[in-house]
Amino acid sequence: MSRSVAGFSALLKTAHHLADLSSGVILPRFRRPISIDDKGSKFGFDPVTAADRDAERAISRYLARNYPGHAIVGEEHGGRDGDGSSTLRWVIDPIDGTKAFIMGSPMWGTLIGLLDGDTPVLGMMNQPFTGERVWSGQAAAHWRTSDGRTRRVRTRACKRLAECIVTTTSPDLLGKDDRERFNSIASRARLTRYGGDCYGYCLLAGGHVDLVIETGLKPHDVVALIPIIERAGGRITTWDGDSATGGGRIVAAGDPALHAAAVKILAG
Repeated sequence: MSRSVAGFSALLKTAHHLADLSSGVILPRFRRPISIDDKGSKFGFDPVTAADRDAERAISRYLARNYPGHAIVGEEHGGRDGDGSSTLRWVIDPIDGTKAFIMGSPMWGTLIGLLDGDTPVLGMMNQPFTGERVWSGQAAAHWRTSDGRTRRVRTRACKRLAECIVTTTSPDLLGKDDRERFNSIASRARLTRYGGDCYGYCLLAGGHVDLVIETGLKPHDVVALIPIIERAGGRITTWDGDSATGGGRIVAAGDPALHAAAVKILAG
């Protein structure tokens, strides 16, 4: 894909439209009675709702109609190949943080990512209940707040574990060995907090959190977040320091020096 301003701007406009489209499907069902199915996973209860499924369906239909050359990867309905005319692939998680969604907590969001081959080129997190939206521009990350104002965001400098704020969605998602490595970092950190899903990564991009450590992520959980964090000045990789695009065990840091220190511990 050409990374020209014109080409990127059109794709970013599409991402904003997809965020608006999914908001209209999801928001009317938030904090309302809704049926819940359990997809099941090795981590136990793995919920999905009609809001997840219908929002992804709305996004996929729009992309198939307007971008037939683009492939689509979604959490709930799988994916489809494009017609072969493009290397672009949209990666969608309609509600990242469904457990938070069903308990009425606003710590969830819609993730819209775009890959060119295997390279993340655009990412967006939309939280329609709070009216917040975070996305990657070509050279920076941006945060639109509930009052409609948009500002450029940067990660903050924090080189030492002893000074950092670290978060993970839930310690229950960490296996025994992974939990020991996480605890090795958390025990040295200034503050450790739990919960947040995709929102935690955006807090890191905004300079509020220094380190996010997760395991068991799928591509749809992380692809959209990679360009947001990187263009805010942070680093995000697997625990071994490899590309985060495929998911797995993920570590994100606002400061490259902090990232290196975390990887040294997490990689074992």
